Amino acid sequence: MTEVTQTDPAAERGCDWLASADLRPTRQRVCLARLLVGDGQDRHVTAESLFAAASKADEKVSLATVYNTLRAFCDAGLMREITVDGSKSYFDTNMSDHPHFYWEDTGALTDAPATDLEIRKLPAAPEGAEVAKVDVVIRLRRT
Repeated sequence: MTEVTQTDPAAERGCDWLASADLRPTRQRVCLARLLVGDGQDRHVTAESLFAAASKADEKVSLATVYNTLRAFCDAGLMREITVDGSKSYFDTNMSDHPHFYWEDTGALTDAPATDLEIRKLPAAPEGAEVAKVDVVIRLRRT
């Protein structure tokens, strides 16, 4: 089980990430934050893949807790949810505006180069609404 110590840079990075959003560092949050940002790399995870990673690391956390924690991380602005096909949700630790590639054969979601994307115009939002964000998911099929 993960213990937060001065000699565990991954746990420290996870705790700092939580602190940046004023989230209390519970054992479960620290465990999942460590897996998500402990090595300093951005991640695209599903709740199921993060649960599997936690289980592989011998962390005691339920799938329901993983779902709830990912929701708390999104609500706190630490991650964003990317929905593919209206039912499959991925959670991204990279909060910059960028498009994604969705690999249909493997179900993997990866970053696409933002520099190559041009959106020249969006339709006007209906009265009483504003555009909150635009998610671009480019579906790929291997040839």
